[in-house]
Amino acid sequence: MTNHDRKPPLGHFLARRATSAVEEALADTRVVLINGARQSGKSTLVRKVGKKHGAAWYSLDDSETRKAAADDVSGFVRLDPVMIIDEVQRFPDLFLSIKALVDEDPRPGRFLLTGSSRVLAMRHLPDTLVGRMETIELWPLSQGEIDGAPDAFVDAAFALGPDLRHDSDLDRNDYIERLVRGGFPEAIARTERRRERFLDSYVADMINRDVMQLSEIAHGHEMRTLVQLLAGRSGQILVPSAIANDLEISQQTVTRYLGMLEEVFLIKRIPAWTRNLRTRAIGKSKVALVDSGLAANVLDLDASSMRRIGSPFGGLLEAFVAMEVARQLTWSTTRAEMYHYRTRDQVEVDIILENRRGQVIAIEVKASSTPSGDDFRGIRHLEERLGDDLVAGYVLHTGRRTLPFGPKFRAIPVSALWEVTPPT
Repeated sequence: MTNHDRKPPLGHFLARRATSAVEEALADTRVVLINGARQSGKSTLVRKVGKKHGAAWYSLDDSETRKAAADDVSGFVRLDPVMIIDEVQRFPDLFLSIKALVDEDPRPGRFLLTGSSRVLAMRHLPDTLVGRMETIELWPLSQGEIDGAPDAFVDAAFALGPDLRHDSDLDRNDYIERLVRGGFPEAIARTERRRERFLDSYVADMINRDVMQLSEIAHGHEMRTLVQLLAGRSGQILVPSAIANDLEISQQTVTRYLGMLEEVFLIKRIPAWTRNLRTRAIGKSKVALVDSGLAANVLDLDASSMRRIGSPFGGLLEAFVAMEVARQLTWSTTRAEMYHYRTRDQVEVDIILENRRGQVIAIEVKASSTPSGDDFRGIRHLEERLGDDLVAGYVLHTGRRTLPFGPKFRAIPVSALWEVTPPT
């Protein structure tokens, strides 16, 4: 039985890096906010950490708790010396009272908050607790967190460049299985049929509960169709006007819908990389659903249908890789940002990682198990313009071996993302 066939208990799937990050933040910060998608493990995480600190638990998903908070906001935040307030976006008026209390008593670790939307981006938020709060984002689990693997590709890439080597035991079918499984703890622990039901309900609940309640959106069917369109365009440039035409709604409405989906952690935008190439680069984002299993399910694809000729495996694999990298960027020692690159004459690179020194890792994602020199076309274009600032160019593929394609270029199995060890 392979790692991705196992069905461990849910308690196994606690994001280990997030646990240590929360503990560190509570040691010197008055308020810690865990922000992230529903069902990504926030409640499990804060219950575990909060128990150690003797914190009292309150969930604003509970109507009685919400009413108690609304009746006496100032008194509510003073109920216990250490408080966990779950789903704080349900009643953002609490932030002013929390601010007043932590200014009065600045001891660290007073409040551990969770939110299933980007709380600090919410309209009408009275105060953002600037200087008093640290925010930690929690995503669906990475492949390394599921397997107990290193998850050190970002650090290894910048440290080793073309010297990075990795041989894999996985093949194309293994990657398909991982992609349709995704990273939600609840989905991983289920059988295939039960997982599909969970993912169906997840999208419906997210739209009906979070998106429509936190905004003035009245037409849920438009939002559901939009999610399906976005999943089908994984790996493509986001063109709101084209989506507006498909949905027969205004571009302004599409833009607002996209903002809401991003706010509730259902999608992630990958901005265009420009740097010194502003006159050539196309300034439009790509977009990915934050969980590959969710994207496949929205498109009604299982592992069997994904194996067929003409399936959207290539685009979904690119989004899968991008989201694995996005997760790593929240804990990697290397401080880097993720972009994509495409010129007006269609030269493109799927993923650009740029650190604060201006050094770049260029990544192409190919569903093929037999990479070729042509796969490096976009990366070669960047090398001509970046010179020594290009640390390495990788083509991530579904084969098993690392292959050289020039001094700085390597074709590397996709599983290097989570299986390479941290540089020493």
